[in-house]
Amino acid sequence: MSSQNPESPNSREAWLEGTYQGARDRFGERRDPFQTPSDIELDPIYGEAPDGGWPGEYPFTRGVQPTMYRGRFWTMRQYAGFSSARASNERYHMLLKGGQTGLSVAFDLPTQLGYDSDDPLAIYEVGKVGVPVNSLADVELLFKDIPLGEVSTSMTINATASFLLCGYVALAKRNGVDPARLRGTVQNDILKEYAARGNYRFGVPSSMRLVTDLVTFCKEQVPLWNTISISGYHIREAGSTAVQELAFTLANGRAYVKSIVEAGLDVDEFAGRLSFFFNAHNHLFEEVGKFRAARRMWARIMREEFGAKNPKSWMLRFHTHTAGSMLTSQQPENNVVRVTVQALAAIMGGTQSLHTNSRDEALGLPTADSAQLALRTQQLLAHESGVADVIDPLGGSPYIESLTDRLEADALALMAQIDERGGSVPAIEQGFMQREIHRSAMQWQRDVESSERTIVGVNKFQVEEGRPEIFRPDPAAKAEVLGDLERVRAERNGEKVEGALRALGEAAVGNTNVMGPMLQAVESYATLGEVCGVLEKTFGKFDAPEVL
Repeated sequence: MSSQNPESPNSREAWLEGTYQGARDRFGERRDPFQTPSDIELDPIYGEAPDGGWPGEYPFTRGVQPTMYRGRFWTMRQYAGFSSARASNERYHMLLKGGQTGLSVAFDLPTQLGYDSDDPLAIYEVGKVGVPVNSLADVELLFKDIPLGEVSTSMTINATASFLLCGYVALAKRNGVDPARLRGTVQNDILKEYAARGNYRFGVPSSMRLVTDLVTFCKEQVPLWNTISISGYHIREAGSTAVQELAFTLANGRAYVKSIVEAGLDVDEFAGRLSFFFNAHNHLFEEVGKFRAARRMWARIMREEFGAKNPKSWMLRFHTHTAGSMLTSQQPENNVVRVTVQALAAIMGGTQSLHTNSRDEALGLPTADSAQLALRTQQLLAHESGVADVIDPLGGSPYIESLTDRLEADALALMAQIDERGGSVPAIEQGFMQREIHRSAMQWQRDVESSERTIVGVNKFQVEEGRPEIFRPDPAAKAEVLGDLERVRAERNGEKVEGALRALGEAAVGNTNVMGPMLQAVESYATLGEVCGVLEKTFGKFDAPEVL
């Protein structure tokens, strides 16, 4: 029984009879009733919501949707890309055939930085940690026979997000798919690149312009697209704490919203298409508390600071990627257990989509077998564990509620330090975020090396091991990629390319949204390196501050 007045608008009974029942009547649930194997019927939710954050209700502490996974499971979206567009396309079809419900594209380093595969700076990294994309021709190969109007596609791309989105839109148009039907995400979160990951190309103000231009373009032409995936994942992978991941991610999100509003959009015109991307670490309960705190913090930022009126603008919807940095090359089979714990944290924390790392990712790119096992981990949790049958199953626990409150309080205190420096952009340019992350990473490493922190199989419980199987991209694929690039340059209309690049350069110098001219350049088969070279002439490069 609820300890609150059952007639209170924030009571469990009021939520069950109103918000929950309304969503259930409209959308249905996976089954009725939900029961344990012993035929014990399960309520939709247990415990209270002292802040009023019932599922589907502000500030959404207990979930953004009223029925959560009782209605439908999270999107199972495995991250993949390597060697060439052809090889990656084969892996995507394998994953979709195996039950994956969305695509997640990994790009190689030259593509992330805006260099063609035959550039002297790129030649040794082609296809190593993701798929190389040089032009629209590669996009066509990458998504061959994949129904773009039906599949949701996430692209982990930042400095060159505009180019890749233009390629996706151009391909959709060629395939007769209205861009207004496209669903997916470009990460497009350049601030975390400066703070933690390092895959940037242009100066900060110009990169922020690219972000806002993309948001404006999508509002008008690709309205179902998530325009920024504000990422704490890479901040955590660089060595931050959960508190820093929360604070820096939400501070960056706040900076994007401010920039887009200043560009002329009303907050409710774009906020519902912002999404987030978090890490799931090993400490099960802290991670659950982190996700719950993030929802509450973002809801309050959007409603109280930016005056958003649409409830969808208040919702923090997020993808979760299990923690690659927590996997070990020693005893890699142990990583299956680690990933399962991390995935449980994401699910019990209310994620909207999830990638589970493969057991061998500390050694290299995953083999096909280990990629399938990672997907099966999600499917087992969804269909066999019962973890998705009750909404926010840990909510109401004194431990979880206390962790949620403490993580929020500590993150807000750190965000106040960012505000004192003028916000995320100045804090990054001054090196503040970078230094804080480095300090946390160094402390973690000291604790591991001193055995103050136990890492199973690394500093305790070691065994003699043989050489594990390691997946290596086909070295012949580079020649294939370079051959495709040479062919594109030979067969395209050179005058059309030059005209499109000239128009793009003129837009970059002025105040015109660069997305329209960039789309024309992509459709003419201008290469990524050519497009970024034109932009760099106006935008310049970022000079990283000294932080150590």
